[in-house]
Amino acid sequence: MDSTNNPILYSCRDGIARIRFNRPAALNAIDETMAKALCGIAFELEHSRDVRVVVMSGEGAAFMAGGDLVSFHQDKARMACTADAIIKPVNVALARLAALPQPLVASVHGAVAGAGVSMALACDLCIAADDTQFNLAYARIATSPDAGSTWALPRVVGTRKALELMLLSESFGAEEALRLGIVNRVVTREGLADATETLARRLAAGPTHAYGQIKRLVQASFDTRFEEQLDAERKAFCACTATADFAEGLDAFFEKRRPVFSGG
Repeated sequence: MDSTNNPILYSCRDGIARIRFNRPAALNAIDETMAKALCGIAFELEHSRDVRVVVMSGEGAAFMAGGDLVSFHQDKARMACTADAIIKPVNVALARLAALPQPLVASVHGAVAGAGVSMALACDLCIAADDTQFNLAYARIATSPDAGSTWALPRVVGTRKALELMLLSESFGAEEALRLGIVNRVVTREGLADATETLARRLAAGPTHAYGQIKRLVQASFDTRFEEQLDAERKAFCACTATADFAEGLDAFFEKRRPVFSGG
């Protein structure tokens, strides 16, 4: 366990940026300091040319057990202000992360509650340990969800199921999350780090420009007419043909070898 006091541990190596929530004593519950740190990291990623994949995970026994309720309880007269101070930088961070062309991967374990679910949903892919327990949790403390879960969850599981998960706030495990499409893969707790690293390295070795086009097209598809989507796909495909990775992909195909993409 890292002994630093940084609420988020951030590093970038070999094209893989790692965001690791680092308040293990609080099960990585997000407070104002962590929210601002996440916003700063998102800004840095927005301007980075070296990153090809981003991995989000949590230190200690949990990925993220929601928002830090202690900060609300300590000053009940300013609870709305406390909420605003946390949610505003989180929203800015998530908007920046969602706009990144690089794939975002959530690697989750233990408790994934409230904002933790929202964070996992904000990523493009999610790999979960078999000990993971999910809970939207907001209704348990008489609040509505935040951090984008009311936008993302219905798109993943459908409106009726999303409302069930939010209104009843019942816990569900990794296998149910897999069945619902909330996570992409379930692995053993012991194998989570290795499985995450394998997936991250695979994505880091991929065609970054094409990944960005794929993300943008899929994100826009829900609000786009079919004819408009067809035209957007045409433009994106043509843009991809101008990249070095496309030329490499063609050469590798005809030479019957594995392509070596540069991300350009």
